[in-house]
Amino acid sequence: MNDSQLSTLRQQVDDINGKLLELLQHRATVVLEIAARKRAMGLDGYDPKREDDMLHKLMERSEGPFSRTEVRDIFRTIFRASLEIQDRDTKDNLRVRNKDLVPPGGLRVGSTVIGDGTTALMAGPCSVETAEQMDTIAAALSKIPLVKMLRGGAFKPRTNPYSFQGLREEGLVLLRDAGRKYGLPVVTEVLDTSTLDVVAEYSDMLQVGARNMYNTELLKAIGKLRKPVLLKRGFMATLEEFLLAAEYIAAGGNEAIVLCERGIRTFEPWTRNTLDISAIPILKKETALPVIVDLSHALGRSDILAPCGRAALAAGADGLMVEVHDRPDQALSDGFQQVDLDGFAAFVRALEVGK
Repeated sequence: MNDSQLSTLRQQVDDINGKLLELLQHRATVVLEIAARKRAMGLDGYDPKREDDMLHKLMERSEGPFSRTEVRDIFRTIFRASLEIQDRDTKDNLRVRNKDLVPPGGLRVGSTVIGDGTTALMAGPCSVETAEQMDTIAAALSKIPLVKMLRGGAFKPRTNPYSFQGLREEGLVLLRDAGRKYGLPVVTEVLDTSTLDVVAEYSDMLQVGARNMYNTELLKAIGKLRKPVLLKRGFMATLEEFLLAAEYIAAGGNEAIVLCERGIRTFEPWTRNTLDISAIPILKKETALPVIVDLSHALGRSDILAPCGRAALAAGADGLMVEVHDRPDQALSDGFQQVDLDGFAAFVRALEVGK
């Protein structure tokens, strides 16, 4: 074979490469269109049976130098690349990244608004314990203008199965009654789909705890409701995973979402978790959703609430969550991280001085 023939064959390879690339790019465009239609229809993106069927048909048509195994490997690579561009496209087009998702005036929760440019404090005990406890705490909190919502746990997810698990529906009633008496909308945690309806009945806002951020069935169910939801970041979750969890809710039609940074697990033992301040401006940049910071679960201590609270607000947080108890030393759960009423009042004064 002379040089001319070799050059001709190489040119043919170059031409075929160009045509293959055009076809692959065209295939990718069609794949993205299919993915968009599936999203609109609420269907799962990946269809393993469809992929297996395509591979089988292609291997049956293998009549050239490439063996069936090589044909399979080549197209598996193409299919894997297609899944990667679908995943990238989905993340780039998350509904929670829509800057028009939240009304300009903020997100309404009962009689209050979060994300309207003012600081919203959510405060209350870790667990609802008694009517007297809730009345004492709610009465004190209602006198502080920055406090916009009353929080309290009725269904409590605990690491230790023998720890106090909450008063359940009785606790919901006590929380709701205290909130109504003192004009404070209430937020409380929902643990599972079986108790979702009863929690939604008694609360103004549903809280999805860190453990449940990955509970996709619960997120889907909440997505079907038209009830504001406070979604906490899992303590081992990346910000991308956090936003995808929010997307499960938004994809179901519920766009009334508030994101909550509550600290991530690291090797540092001097705080309960490590407060990720950088998450706040990133979430505010990537979404229009309000962002609050749960100081109590992030820190696990009350002596550094004020400086960390000021730092969170300076980073762009729309509000803060703090656990408050009238008698933390007698609390049935997490008394070590709850602040008493005088301590909370001092914390609020420190926030206002720091502005």
